[in-house]
Amino acid sequence: MKKSIFSILLLIGGFVLHGQNYSERMSASIMHTHRDSITVKLGKPAGWDYEQGLLLKALEKMYQRTGDAKYFNYIKKNIDSFVDDQGNIRTYHFNEFNSDNITTGRMLLYLYQELGDVRYKKAADKLRTQITAQPRDSDGGFWHKQRYPNQMWLDGLYMLEPFYAEYGTITGEDNWADIIKQFELMYKGALDAKTGLLIHAYDQARVQPWADKKTGHSPNFWGRSMGWYEMALVDVLDYMPINHPGRKILIKQLQELSAALLKIQDPASGLWYQVPNFPGREGNYLEASAANMFIYAFAKGARKGYLPASYLKAAQKAYAGALKSFISTDANGYIHLEKTVSVGGLGGVPYRDGSYAYYLSEPLKQDDLKGVGPFILASLEIEIAKELSVGKGKKVVLDYFFNHETKNGQRFHYTWEDRKDSGFHLWGIQFEQLGATLDTLGVSPTRENLKNASVYIIVDPDSPKETAKPNYMNAKAADEIEAWVKAGGNLILLANDTTNCEIPQFNILARRFGIEFVAPNLNFVQGRNWEQGTVLIDAGNPVFDPIKKVYIKEITTLKLSGTAKSITTLQGYPVMAVAKVGKGKVFALGDPWLYNEYTNNRRTPLEYENFLAAKKLAEYMLK
Repeated sequence: MKKSIFSILLLIGGFVLHGQNYSERMSASIMHTHRDSITVKLGKPAGWDYEQGLLLKALEKMYQRTGDAKYFNYIKKNIDSFVDDQGNIRTYHFNEFNSDNITTGRMLLYLYQELGDVRYKKAADKLRTQITAQPRDSDGGFWHKQRYPNQMWLDGLYMLEPFYAEYGTITGEDNWADIIKQFELMYKGALDAKTGLLIHAYDQARVQPWADKKTGHSPNFWGRSMGWYEMALVDVLDYMPINHPGRKILIKQLQELSAALLKIQDPASGLWYQVPNFPGREGNYLEASAANMFIYAFAKGARKGYLPASYLKAAQKAYAGALKSFISTDANGYIHLEKTVSVGGLGGVPYRDGSYAYYLSEPLKQDDLKGVGPFILASLEIEIAKELSVGKGKKVVLDYFFNHETKNGQRFHYTWEDRKDSGFHLWGIQFEQLGATLDTLGVSPTRENLKNASVYIIVDPDSPKETAKPNYMNAKAADEIEAWVKAGGNLILLANDTTNCEIPQFNILARRFGIEFVAPNLNFVQGRNWEQGTVLIDAGNPVFDPIKKVYIKEITTLKLSGTAKSITTLQGYPVMAVAKVGKGKVFALGDPWLYNEYTNNRRTPLEYENFLAAKKLAEYMLK
């Protein structure tokens, strides 16, 4: 029997899906299921919900990993369906004082930083006001919800604290004492000294029927609740200043809880049970969301240095078990996550008593977002781990001395921190995902202050047009940089067109390596005539192969001599060059081209591979 065209297309589609990483495959599946809006509760319209926020956070990380703007557009479309011009949030109810409602606020902060649209900040401010007014027990711990008085749940730390931490980072608020206090109260209140595990929740008033009258503990451990707590720890640490004394408190909690969880990891499958301290007990089962959360926290904790490297191996074992036990594939090639428990709570109507029987009574759900979001995050960490050896132990330093342009009193243009079009935020993430650490240099470079750097990047040195008092390149600085390169340093020089960059002094350095930025400028682009910015990359390019096409506009061309070699030409002129100098190497291009505007793919067509080119250049300079 002949196959129909439809069947053939399904097979082709299935093949394409199978050729992707699991992070991409699961993202494709869930975006296919929730095409227009994220519906959490079956039969009910989409609402402002923590599961929505969890999934969108995972898709944010997908965007940072792939550079594919479909993820960004999906996030923005979803959030825009809830937030109006005044920052009001549809279906959000302030007076519920529900910590779950804070979670999706992380996406408001994300979009505000990416786009600068104040309506996202206004909406985030409303959630911040809820935190100020959130009821607390007599110790100062946040109630999980208005209807759960004096109760702290492990879930609540993930729902509230990462937003609280990031909001403070953006606005300059110092919320760290309160954030650390919440973790300390939760940990102390839920810790089981015998096992090192954390009970699902505790009642500080000791009045709930489910609460132990002496400790306030709920009756059992629950896998996913500890997963929420682990994720809260590793995510909050992203925002905490590196020298803050509170870091050691959170890292110690992460280490202790992770060690306790490692002891009860199922040796055969690498997974964890729904009620994790009763492996093999009648009715108990291996549960997906908890495993995915632990994989994410273990792998990220190891990558960030909070946990020993052995935790990555534990995460990899668990991930292999998750793929085997929890992933199914439909006829169209889409994958699905099985065996996620739909809910787990205490109190309410009908009353949930926290017993072993209760936790096993809740139904399982396919593609539950509480499992899918962590699966995508876990997959990304496992995928990133494969590349960390490229930059392990290496530091990438971005110049903040020759380029120190400001706007409204803030550093502007080509910084790691800037997430808008003008920054290098995405490129910095790529370096980090290759295992390198990021740093900046705000003083004149010397061999001494560069000695721990593997890569040094100088971009678009200032002219008087951009900065009142430019710091010009000079022979002394060039001597220091040249000596550093000869000793094994790797230097990236990115100029700009001659009207927007200080070229003559910059060439004092560039000429040391047989490179000079010169006229003419090429690839002037009118509006969105993208083809005018096309640069074709020849096959076999030593830096960018197999990339074929990138977008660069208004490029300063190069004049080369000595060991410098052209690796890309345009209209017969060299526009990209490399030079081997002593033990080090130099890459030069006459444009800052790898800043967010031209790597985030929100405007430029995907045929231009700037995002991948940024990663390829990072790999070349780190290897």
